[in-house]
Amino acid sequence: MIDLHAIEAFVADYLRQTDYELVTLACDAEDNILVEIDRLQGVDVDFCAELNRRLVEVLDQTGADYSLEVGSVSLTAPFKTRTQYLKNLGHDVEVLDAEGKKHRGQLISVDDDTFSVDVETMVAVEGKKRKQKQIQTLTFPYNEVKYTKYNLKF
Repeated sequence: MIDLHAIEAFVADYLRQTDYELVTLACDAEDNILVEIDRLQGVDVDFCAELNRRLVEVLDQTGADYSLEVGSVSLTAPFKTRTQYLKNLGHDVEVLDAEGKKHRGQLISVDDDTFSVDVETMVAVEGKKRKQKQIQTLTFPYNEVKYTKYNLKF
């Protein structure tokens, strides 16, 4: 069995002097290990390859039979860290709030405890027959959303 805490400590130490952060570290029952990292400027494939080589050196000493995947976070995966929110400032995102309602709009601000999204809504305006489009700013505490993810458009 792979010691996930030892891997986490190694990766944290390896990333300490960089602007990368560990987003996901997972290991299943068959010892398939997933390491996902991220940073504001995007992830360099050469950095991932070097981290992979260093991890293989450590894991080979355990004698365990494992598979290892080191890479960046998926573009369509929900955000897990504040860095991912900062990285997507100005981009379209999808937010699923605690009540199960989806909101799509532009991520406009990121604070320590909350983030804000400009959402286009149709509002009835007095004296007009049809609803008018208006931008409404919604602010969400991180702990009160089920997920936030990049809204990929084609």
